[in-house]
Amino acid sequence: MKIKLISIPVLDQEKALKFYTEKLGFIKKIDTPLDGGNRWLTLVPKEAQDGPELLLEPAPLHFEPSKVFQDALMKAGIPFTQFYVDDIQSEYDRLIEARVEFSVPPTKMGTVKFAVFNDTCGNNIQIVEEL
Repeated sequence: MKIKLISIPVLDQEKALKFYTEKLGFIKKIDTPLDGGNRWLTLVPKEAQDGPELLLEPAPLHFEPSKVFQDALMKAGIPFTQFYVDDIQSEYDRLIEARVEFSVPPTKMGTVKFAVFNDTCGNNIQIVEEL
């Protein structure tokens, strides 16, 4: 078994595409139109273009339990997922400069440092540096 794709629910695929590519630096890999104006829209990191893909899934718009779950995580301040970085402080500084809003600045906890930001599409996302 291997991981080929993970998905993240987004409220607006176009807005999410812009945020994840322009602010976070991901690259669009697949963009296939689907019924109802939706898209099969995947992204990959520049450094791992043949690695697992991130699907920007419009699930909250079409599946109420997904929206309830996403809203509950957001309201509780719990990240939907996390991305690993080599240097959290430099990534945090880069994202702050790009006007990404953080709810938790870089914080050390045990063997990691983490920070949490809002992806503007209904999710808190955590970045993590292993120490």
